[in-house]
Amino acid sequence: MTKTIRYIDAISSVLRQELERDDDVFILGEDVSYGGPFGATAGLSASFGPTRVIDTPISEGAVMGLAVGAALSGRRPIVEVMFADFVTLAMDQLVNHAAKIRYMTDGQLSVPMTIRVQGGVGGGFGAQHSQSLEAWFLHVPGLKVVAPSSVKDAAGLLVAAIRDDDPVVYLEHRGLYWTKGLGASDETPTPIGTAAVVRSGSDVTVVAVSRMVGVAVSAAEKLAEDDIDVEVLDLRSVAPIDWATIDESVRRTRRLVVVHEAVVTGGLGAELVAGVHATAFEALISPAVRVGAPSTPVPASPFLECLYAPDTDDVIAAVLETLHER
Repeated sequence: MTKTIRYIDAISSVLRQELERDDDVFILGEDVSYGGPFGATAGLSASFGPTRVIDTPISEGAVMGLAVGAALSGRRPIVEVMFADFVTLAMDQLVNHAAKIRYMTDGQLSVPMTIRVQGGVGGGFGAQHSQSLEAWFLHVPGLKVVAPSSVKDAAGLLVAAIRDDDPVVYLEHRGLYWTKGLGASDETPTPIGTAAVVRSGSDVTVVAVSRMVGVAVSAAEKLAEDDIDVEVLDLRSVAPIDWATIDESVRRTRRLVVVHEAVVTGGLGAELVAGVHATAFEALISPAVRVGAPSTPVPASPFLECLYAPDTDDVIAAVLETLHER
């Protein structure tokens, strides 16, 4: 049975489902018993009690360290990081411990933990509460990283993350929380490491991630009015990347645009373009184009925030650039 629900409700539903399914699953983070900053964990403490939904001190490093220890002991912790920007305070535990323990013990130990990280622009939260930091996590071997753009994948990728035996960074965009889509009463995993073709096309491949998938689809629909046929890929998994799906698409369309909300410099787009150049450079008939934010902190002004984040017109301009380059 399916019904229309919000993105944030899909997350809440999966958290409840997995707490019921597995007694080793528990949630910890700041104010999670009250629902966290946007209500994703609301009601769970009343249902499962304070030993399964644990409010923690305001210390991201301590919370992440506790989760790593619990995971090594056989539990499956779900850490909520209120804002992506705050994960900077827990990078030692996440990057130097969680990500490396399987390798350093030759597979004798694993760290089955999920790190829910909320970020992205929207609401004028400013420079310290609005960053998109997926490139940081992509750079760390041992971490899996997912970024759902739809209600269906918000559920499916969270199920997959919780059940995975390695640490998974689950990136939520607050600009998607109140978007709606079909959700199932019993969610099943979406395989980590697979991209999705959300719109088929033959002229240009646009690879997008998180909220930018919707922006890319909107651009593709406008371009279709001028008989420009754009294929849109939802990356879904930032690490590992589904190179096979990207390669197949680029070899058909022979053009590539990559869209993300993070700043262009050193971003995910650079890795995607480099990867395509390494395997399908001869197929391209125009230079690949990256679309992202300028190299500046996220502004708090709603007007400037709108200018900061890539929009439909930016994607259209990039697509036209690839078409006009020969």
